[in-house]
Amino acid sequence: MAANKVNIDLQKERAKCNFNTEELTNLLDWGVKYTERRRNLEQKVLSVKGLLDDTPEEYLSHKEKYENAIRKSVLFYKTLQLLDDDMSVDERTRSNFRNLIASAVFKDNSPFMLHTSMFIPTIMGQCTDEQKAYWLKRAKNMEIIGTYAQTELGHGTFIRGLETRATYNPDTEEFVLHSPALSSYKWWPGGLAHTANYCVVMARLYIKGKSHGIQPFMVQIRDEETHMPLPGIKLGEIGAKLGFNTVNNGFLGFENHRIPRDRMLMKNAQVSKDGTFVAGSNSKLTYGTMVFVRVMIVNNMANLLAKAVTIAVRYSAIRRQSQPKPNEPEPQILDYVTQQHKLFIAIASSHAFSINAMWLWEIYHSVTTQLAGGNLENLPELHALACCLKPLSTIDATAMIEKCRLACGGHGYMLSANLAQTYGLATAAYTYEGENTVLLLQAARSLVKAWSAYVKGQALKGTMAYLAGDPTVKSWDGSVDGIIQSFKVVAIRKISSVVKILEEYEKSGLSPEDAWNKASVLLTAASEAHGRAILLSVYKSEMDKRAAALSSPLRTVLLQLVDLYVTYWALEKVGDMLLYTPITERDVVELQRRYTDLLAVIRPNAVSLVDAFDFRDEILNSTLGAYDGRAYERLMEEAMKSPLNAEPVNHTFHKYLKPFMRGKL
Repeated sequence: MAANKVNIDLQKERAKCNFNTEELTNLLDWGVKYTERRRNLEQKVLSVKGLLDDTPEEYLSHKEKYENAIRKSVLFYKTLQLLDDDMSVDERTRSNFRNLIASAVFKDNSPFMLHTSMFIPTIMGQCTDEQKAYWLKRAKNMEIIGTYAQTELGHGTFIRGLETRATYNPDTEEFVLHSPALSSYKWWPGGLAHTANYCVVMARLYIKGKSHGIQPFMVQIRDEETHMPLPGIKLGEIGAKLGFNTVNNGFLGFENHRIPRDRMLMKNAQVSKDGTFVAGSNSKLTYGTMVFVRVMIVNNMANLLAKAVTIAVRYSAIRRQSQPKPNEPEPQILDYVTQQHKLFIAIASSHAFSINAMWLWEIYHSVTTQLAGGNLENLPELHALACCLKPLSTIDATAMIEKCRLACGGHGYMLSANLAQTYGLATAAYTYEGENTVLLLQAARSLVKAWSAYVKGQALKGTMAYLAGDPTVKSWDGSVDGIIQSFKVVAIRKISSVVKILEEYEKSGLSPEDAWNKASVLLTAASEAHGRAILLSVYKSEMDKRAAALSSPLRTVLLQLVDLYVTYWALEKVGDMLLYTPITERDVVELQRRYTDLLAVIRPNAVSLVDAFDFRDEILNSTLGAYDGRAYERLMEEAMKSPLNAEPVNHTFHKYLKPFMRGKL
């Protein structure tokens, strides 16, 4: 881009940079080859005519948005199939960690979203080899379009409460799917309403009147030729939402709909022709798909937050406001420490989530390899980790994206800024693939179990090994490592305390279930403390490993961000520090001073730090955040695209306003 077309303030900001932005981009991309692959893919896909909208989709009706999204989805996925190359699962996942091309095409996501994120992974994880050979080929070739239906109107995260029934009839060798009540209708699956013609349905299996738990079934819901719903299938769209309005979320009900026996996905449990049920070797094997999705959510939060803070930092560099010193120009709002406080932690948090997601993926990949060999030993710990990190990343990212919007003042409220839509996408993750409170309570069960094992003298391994450490801080250590150790002590003390409280409740006569419910606020707090300790320690240790291979200037900047992140959370959780560590008022004041000093040293590199996220303008899709900084010009250009600006006088003037003002209405 020609220098004379870039806002002068942004040019000056980039000139201040004292590290190599390309080196940081490569680090965030998992290596040089992945940066090259991503850029190459972006260039090829985004040069395809018809993928990017001429008219902003916010000016379309609800129905038009869906129809336009289908048009683009077909073109988009056809393009991707032509460019597809043969990579291993690990290589493909690493390549896709920062592949955000879809967000350039769909501000609110694609109706095919669940086909790729849930339908195909479920086929890979839950089908027998024979089933996989048939269904995976059809799904990958887009010969069929699928979705994943688990959540119901009456039940979401509580899987065991699902009401949809699949009753096996040995005489016809069929399952009869039925929705016994309105609350049992499937509700929420993306693409279900009008797009998908197949669906993985989670239903309660009954054989001869006996329940055999929740099992997955491959169900055809629409005719492959006419796309009409099949007999016994009730389908529709659930309506407008805060976000995801082009995802085509739907509802699904069954009226004694029959499917063949081989449509049950039978990798982990089987039903023979005569109705004999063979349970899987371990029910926890079905965690696979959900854990994978939660790993991807942590990474997605890193990406959404990176987009939001890129927009906000660039806008803050070109926006000038107020006049604190008489007779001097209005300063850039990025020079205000309050603005730096809102934004710089978002940069550090995006790095923290990204590093943790990479680390979590490597654990997931290792555990799934072990599972293939029948080793389930590390699956519970992986599940507990995902149950902690998914909630914390979504809670933090959503709050910080909203701060980025607020940091952009009134212009941040414009849909053309793309901050409101980014917030809508992030806040949805609070509840999907496991509601946050429920997941924190699931993680708490693992922590209580681990603590009980430790008390009985059993060794703790992996990420829970620290629970066996010293539960006290002898003297306050304000270094990064010292603060992280303090967070571990906070977690130890909260977990040990809540276990003691549970025991006291039960001794007082409460049932284990009532005791758990009464202690649930403390249990979620213990899980959060554990999650914070993991996020902080992994960010620090993994960045230390990577930093060794980096140039000195970049290493310095990245460790400043680690320091900022750790110091920020020490101040945010100062109440915990005061309760469980010997921190003093003087120590807190010192932390506050250090935090402010860190904002000052990061300030010269702020724009280059967000430049290193390497988002094309098409992917940011923002009037405020484009690389050239022409925010005011872009706001006006976008305003002129409003259909109301196509004519100087709207017909409502003559029909309503003029008669009204003349007293004739």
